[in-house]
Amino acid sequence: MNEGILSQDAGDPGLALWQICLDELSQELPEQQFNTWIKPLTAQVAEDFSKVTIFVANRFKLDWIRAQYVVKLSAMFERLQGQKMIVELALATREAPAKTAYSLVKAAQDAAAAATEPADDSPVNGFKNRLNTALTFEALIEGSANRMARAAAMHVASMPGHLYNPLFIYGGVGLGKTHLMHAIGNKLLADRPESKVLYIHAEQFVSDVVKAYQRKTFDEFKYRYHSLDLLLIDDVQFFANKDRTQEEFFNAFEALLAKKSHIVMTSDTYPKGLADIHERLVSRFDSGLTVAIEPPELEMRVAILINKAISEGSVMPEEVAFFVAKNVRSNVRELEGALRKILAYSRFNQKEISIQLAREALRDLLSIQNRQISVENIQKTVADYYKIKVADMYSKKRPASIARPRQIAMYLAKELTQKSLPEIGELFGGRDHTTVLHAVRKISAERQQHTELNQQLHVLEQTLKG
Repeated sequence: MNEGILSQDAGDPGLALWQICLDELSQELPEQQFNTWIKPLTAQVAEDFSKVTIFVANRFKLDWIRAQYVVKLSAMFERLQGQKMIVELALATREAPAKTAYSLVKAAQDAAAAATEPADDSPVNGFKNRLNTALTFEALIEGSANRMARAAAMHVASMPGHLYNPLFIYGGVGLGKTHLMHAIGNKLLADRPESKVLYIHAEQFVSDVVKAYQRKTFDEFKYRYHSLDLLLIDDVQFFANKDRTQEEFFNAFEALLAKKSHIVMTSDTYPKGLADIHERLVSRFDSGLTVAIEPPELEMRVAILINKAISEGSVMPEEVAFFVAKNVRSNVRELEGALRKILAYSRFNQKEISIQLAREALRDLLSIQNRQISVENIQKTVADYYKIKVADMYSKKRPASIARPRQIAMYLAKELTQKSLPEIGELFGGRDHTTVLHAVRKISAERQQHTELNQQLHVLEQTLKG
């Protein structure tokens, strides 16, 4: 026998090498990244350690592993073994021990089971809380995009009135801010059913203030809001230019903090970025903990799609989820919209869900993206954003102030267009395809590590998609 299968013989030296490699990668990579891409892999090592074959569950994962990790794996094997080793990727057969479902899918299945209850707007102890009971922590897919916000929210739900008061969560549309607020309220009521909890949109608070003035019912208004144990208020940017509303919210804010009740707010921007809000109110917003929710990363988008499909009573194959996730990037609502189109198309045509079916169901979305986004448009948009000349995109200049935006533009060109690496290189001043590949790998890796870069890329993607 020429090769040893690592997963079968604990005494196999090849297994020892692979295990050391896995241990090192588990320390180097973020936990979710490791669990998603590396942990499910299996491998075979030649007896002379000249070659290692790594088995991957499907074509999409194989392409991703090749683009993101093969160079790192090759260098690691060479360092650990003291000799060059050829690293090959192969698709796992059905009989092979490779895992086809990664950890996030299991989390998605568990979450889906918890998300099947209908919304409940009924009073608790005579008090109408406006909570949607389906929006729980268990039903929320966790990823690097929302991990800090979720941890803070769980802390508030477990120990209201203590740390992180107020909790201010901000981020773009459809990223899960509202879900987190409902999850806090639902967990608190599960632990302490007697608590007075209220979820409300900022516009409803404005309406309540207006009604209280019109009907002269301010005593009732104040009792309703000042007696709460937990106030969850969505989209506080709607208080802009509404002086009386801001005054009443300030009073409610002070009253609730004085009695050690908790306040959780959401907004589309961080506190100091709010326009036309009184300074003393902004300072209160910023006095507790402020956390951001980012656009979901690829593996999180995949898990969300699989989770939502399960909750709809369907199964979305992993490769289809990858295809959709790579083409729908901005937020959870757009993902859900794409999923609904695919499920409806599948049921109407009585066809199984496949990549081809997804391509047909989303053809309008895909054609709009392909028509609107060109490499030239990307170069201009990135140049404008980073305040450099478009000509710098294909010049030979190499200072960081130019090289960095150029790499970002190359990354976006690969992500948002159908151009090949050589074609992209040609459009960036005749550069070699390896230069483009280096840029794509570099920006992709850094995006997962640096929140600021991820935000910048999200803004650029949204701008390019119109």
